[in-house]
Amino acid sequence: MSGQAARIHGVSSEGPSGLPRRTYGQYCALSYGMDVLGERWTMILVRELLLGPKRYKDLLDSLPGIGTNLLAARLRELEEVGVVERATLPPPAGSAVYQLTESGQALEGVAVAIGRWGSRFLGERRATDRLVPSAYFIAIRASFRAELAGRLSETYEFRIGRRVFEVEVRDGHCRTGEGRPAHADAVFELSAETLNDLLFQNLSPQDALASGAVLAHGASGALQRFIDVFALRRRPAASLQSATTRPGARSRTGGGHRRLESAP
Repeated sequence: MSGQAARIHGVSSEGPSGLPRRTYGQYCALSYGMDVLGERWTMILVRELLLGPKRYKDLLDSLPGIGTNLLAARLRELEEVGVVERATLPPPAGSAVYQLTESGQALEGVAVAIGRWGSRFLGERRATDRLVPSAYFIAIRASFRAELAGRLSETYEFRIGRRVFEVEVRDGHCRTGEGRPAHADAVFELSAETLNDLLFQNLSPQDALASGAVLAHGASGALQRFIDVFALRRRPAASLQSATTRPGARSRTGGGHRRLESAP
C-alpha cells in the first residue's frame, strides 16, 4: 500500500466536526478520490493554493463566504490525507503558511479540467456571483496559446486591489502565481471586473488603457500581447507585437472601470 493510500485508510472515521466522515464505501479510485475532494469548498481551496503558499488569514480573506470554522475543518481534512502541509516561509517573512504537497500539486490538471468542463454552465453572471481574482490566474493556464506566444518572453505583474499576481511567458510555456515577481516587463493596475472583461474580450486593451480602467507601466503593447495568448473567449488575435521591450515606452492614464458581462 502506498504512503498516500495508507494515510487515507488511516484517517479517522470522524470528520473534524465530530460527525461521521462520509464515504462512498466502494473499492474504486474515483470513489476514493471523491472521498477526499468531494466536500464543498475543497477544490476551491486547492485552487487558491495552486498559486502558492498562503497564510491562514490570506486564505480566509481570499475565500469570501467560507467562514473560519469551515476553512479550518477543510485544511485539517486535507492535511490528514497528505494533500496540504504546513510550512514556514524563509526570512524575512518567516510566516506560517499552508501549501500543497506533491499530491496536492498533482491536482492542477484536475482543477483545470473541471474548469474547462464547468465553463459550459457559466451563462450570464448572477447578481450574487463574486469575482475572485485568483480564479482567473488558474483559468488562463488552460487558455494559454503556446502557438501564438511563439518566442514571446515576458513577465507581467497584475495589481488587483490588495492582491498581486505574476504571469510569466517563456519558451512556449506559462507560469502563474500570487506574489510580486522579481522583475516585471509590465505592471497592470486594474479591477477584477476589468480583468474579466479583457479576458472575455468584452473590452479591448486599447479601450481599457484609454479609459483608465487599466493603469499600465512598462513594455509598450504588453497588455495586447497578454490578451492575445491568454484570452478566455477567442476572437481573431490582434497582431502579436514584437516582445522586444522599449524601455522608454510607458503608458499611464486615470479613470473608471467598465461593466462586465461574464466571469470565469
